[in-house]
Amino acid sequence: MAQVKTLLKSIGGFVDAKPVRSYDFISIGSGPAGERAAIIAAQYGRRSAIIEMAARPGGAMVNTGTVASKVLRETALVASALRRRPIPGCEGGVPKGLSMKRFMARRTLAQLEEADHIEYRLEGSGVEIIHGRGEIVDGHTVRVTHDDGSSLLLTTEYILIATGSSPARGKHVDFSHPAIVDADGILELDTMPHSLVIVGAGVIGSEYAGIFGELGVDVTLIEPRNTLMRFLDEEIRAVLLHGMDEVGIKLRFGQSVAKVEGLANGRARTTMADGSTIESDCVLWSLGRNGNTAHIGLENIGIEPDERANIKVDARYRTSCRSVFAAGDVIGFPALASTSMEQGRVAACHMFDIPFLTKIADTVPIGIYTIPAIGAVGLTEEEAVSGGRDIVVGRAYYRDNPRGRMLGDDTGMLKAIFDRHTRVLLGVSIVGMDATELVHFGQLAIHSGHGIQYLVETCLNYPTLTELYKTAAFDAIAALLAPATAKAAA
Repeated sequence: MAQVKTLLKSIGGFVDAKPVRSYDFISIGSGPAGERAAIIAAQYGRRSAIIEMAARPGGAMVNTGTVASKVLRETALVASALRRRPIPGCEGGVPKGLSMKRFMARRTLAQLEEADHIEYRLEGSGVEIIHGRGEIVDGHTVRVTHDDGSSLLLTTEYILIATGSSPARGKHVDFSHPAIVDADGILELDTMPHSLVIVGAGVIGSEYAGIFGELGVDVTLIEPRNTLMRFLDEEIRAVLLHGMDEVGIKLRFGQSVAKVEGLANGRARTTMADGSTIESDCVLWSLGRNGNTAHIGLENIGIEPDERANIKVDARYRTSCRSVFAAGDVIGFPALASTSMEQGRVAACHMFDIPFLTKIADTVPIGIYTIPAIGAVGLTEEEAVSGGRDIVVGRAYYRDNPRGRMLGDDTGMLKAIFDRHTRVLLGVSIVGMDATELVHFGQLAIHSGHGIQYLVETCLNYPTLTELYKTAAFDAIAALLAPATAKAAA
């Protein structure tokens, strides 16, 4: 107890804290990065704990982000299934008067189930979950403040900051009005809007545009830049834009918003920089996210976040304080649940010299759950060309694939980028049904150094969308042979 009293006295303002508990690893946050890191540490014999201020674990991935929005997407597609794949004699379209509560029901169930699974994994691995707000006192001490105001001091060898991110809020936007929401608030709407303005055509904004557009909501998508998600392959983006246009989503690119205000009639008004206005039942503000780094004690260990409140880390996910690591959305791009999981694992392995995982794979896939969905891995055509690569492109269209026709997808496509000389696969971009699943076959081929020859020789199930890879490989062969054929004909 003498050591405990000495520690308490040395920490100004914390003298009323309860006695210290000791751990090898503590994560502040139970999202994908914190959960995976804690499990790795515990499985290799380290005493591990997670501090979480929410009632259930999972972070934004479960409670407000990945799981929630993806369940809503699937619900929207089910609701509109007969419209997309009509059956003679059966009426299609979204049910009239679909309430927000009924629409959200499946999402709530999926969130509860996923939180249960996370708790099961943590408890099964021996990770202790401590509820409260975590604040770093020094490089080896964390203070937990509970809802009742009591506090607890924890000491640890290593700390992982996995606090995630929150939607960025514009200063000229009246978020106090119920018709104006961010990506968290959109999930708490009481009624289904008839009209929706979305400001920001990034991943989140584009995904929600697809969800509500699919339900027949009058959607206007505003983006200050000249197009959406510029990191996408141009042809793939064109297919997505066509799909948005088909369901009636109004696209306004290259336009900035000056103000968003709530109206007395319960609606909202969006004022553009040119003075024009749009009235709608709801406005979703979706221009970026900021790291959750406020009030967690970074100033106590000499860490200063960047302008987006993100934390800078090295290749091992270590901060400028050697005993403190950070992973997940709180370190910024790419801010995906999939990469956050791997970052957490890598960080834990470096902390304790665990010979399990030392870096994330070079080929990281992207899955965007727009309607239609997009999957991409490796280089786009634009990236390959700008990088000086001599390439050949193979394309395959869903409308030419029997499985694609069965699914009613007549606009989807797979685009494969090959090195012209070695013929290895450099990148794949897909837009259409199951694109986020199909992309993993391309990821494996790139990682293994396979290419055209492997794809044409591989026997694939029929009928499947995976055959699109073989079709793209044959298309690339035709492109390679075209100069010789033209020369012979001449």
